[in-house]
Amino acid sequence: PVVVVPSGNYGNLSAGMLARRMGLPLGGFVAASNANDVVPEFLRTGDYRPRPSVRTLANAMDVGAPSNFERMMWLCGGDADALRGELQGFRCDDAMIRRTIDGLYRNYGYLSDPHSAVGYAASVACGRPGFYLSTAHPAKFLDTVESITGRPVEIPQRLQEFVKGEKRTVALGAEFEAFKEYLLSR
Repeated sequence: PVVVVPSGNYGNLSAGMLARRMGLPLGGFVAASNANDVVPEFLRTGDYRPRPSVRTLANAMDVGAPSNFERMMWLCGGDADALRGELQGFRCDDAMIRRTIDGLYRNYGYLSDPHSAVGYAASVACGRPGFYLSTAHPAKFLDTVESITGRPVEIPQRLQEFVKGEKRTVALGAEFEAFKEYLLSR
């Protein structure tokens, strides 16, 4: 199967590429990006142009200079054609993210977060057997998902309890031993 990975920094995609080299039988990958499409652009044009990120609905993917690009190239022996042979690129702007979230809800009753919507849209566009990684809960994007679907998002109990928690800060020095001692005392 082809694995579609909604990505900003491409860490999960790099891990998948490494797993494939270790013997996991995968048919390749799709780098599903939002408007910060540095890697899909590279796959299309051959030009790697990192740049300041732009803000999108899929904000964890708002990375304009993905640090794992070099790792992906290294896994392909520095050969851009080898990378293109293993990896397709896909770009999804905010309008497409909105349409995808809406369509998933209207057609299937599924509430998708923006990152997973990018993955779903890419998997449909890819047209090859496979799956996409769903990367977040819609409650993380409550206002966005509710405004698109018109339906309230149920917040999981554990998340409700987490939000009620008290933020605590512990001042530690820069010495490793102090850090180690703190961790071992917990």
